[in-house]
Amino acid sequence: MNLQAILELMGDGEYHSGAALGEVLGVSRTAVWKHLQKLESYGLPLESVKGKGYRLPGGLELLDETRIKSGLSADAQAFLSQLDIRQSVESTNLLAMERAASGGHGYVCLAEHQTGGRGRRGRRWSSPFGQSLYLSAVVQFEGGAAALEGLSLAVGVALVRALSALGGQGVGLKWPNDVLFDGRKLAGVLLEMTGDPAGACQVVVGLGLNIKVSEQAAREIDQPWADVGQILPGVSRNQVAVAVINELLPVLGSFEVQGFGAYREEWQAAHVYHHQEVRLSTVSEEIVGRVLGVSATGALRLDVNGQEQEFAGGEVSLRPERQS
Repeated sequence: MNLQAILELMGDGEYHSGAALGEVLGVSRTAVWKHLQKLESYGLPLESVKGKGYRLPGGLELLDETRIKSGLSADAQAFLSQLDIRQSVESTNLLAMERAASGGHGYVCLAEHQTGGRGRRGRRWSSPFGQSLYLSAVVQFEGGAAALEGLSLAVGVALVRALSALGGQGVGLKWPNDVLFDGRKLAGVLLEMTGDPAGACQVVVGLGLNIKVSEQAAREIDQPWADVGQILPGVSRNQVAVAVINELLPVLGSFEVQGFGAYREEWQAAHVYHHQEVRLSTVSEEIVGRVLGVSATGALRLDVNGQEQEFAGGEVSLRPERQS
């Protein structure tokens, strides 16, 4: 017996006694209990009631490889070389980086759970089991780092498109790598590169998208957050995965030819701070200015005391503050 079998049985959100679980799985109640303890270590909200048994409040929808593949568009399938779905990993980006070291173009990794999920600048990304989408994809570029300018912003556009295709409204973008809903973080993007910075290189595009975050998991998030369930109540996690992959992979497959210019206007239209006064914090200074938009390479354009300036690079973070 493996943990997957118990997760599938308890995915209905109903109570199951230890004896009933053991009978269906053909193992002892002690063996069942040991596996249930693992659920708690994964951050799943396991509930126990004497005389009734155990349940996962709200149920659980596991990622289904067959269902995801059957929903992929022709363009997404053309890019995809392998879909790798894991139960628990340290980080999907780490797995993808290992694959990227030997090529790996078109490899896409999904995981139910991450023990060491990471966001920008090394920040921890809360990754409870079965409650979000943790995805990393490998794409090869021949033009080196210069060909990547604006890629993380284009990925943000793909995420907005995916949620819009599902009927989600009110999703916006925050420069450079965040997806927001109602001012709260819904998703983040992390790019990592290996290979020749001036030639053939592989890029891992990682993203974390909150789908249905439990109260227990929410306590570990250290910033205002949102999930897809607040935008699209009852949405299927596999349906979200299909929508994201269908929008993301064609963007990755064509980006080196099209560049960020193909997504610039769409990105600016979704930018939640467009034409607003903001405070931009870099490693060495803070700049106050009005957002003019982004450049053809994805750099942030600010009007600072009547002069236009551009700011680019992963070391820059944007913290908006309305000026009185």
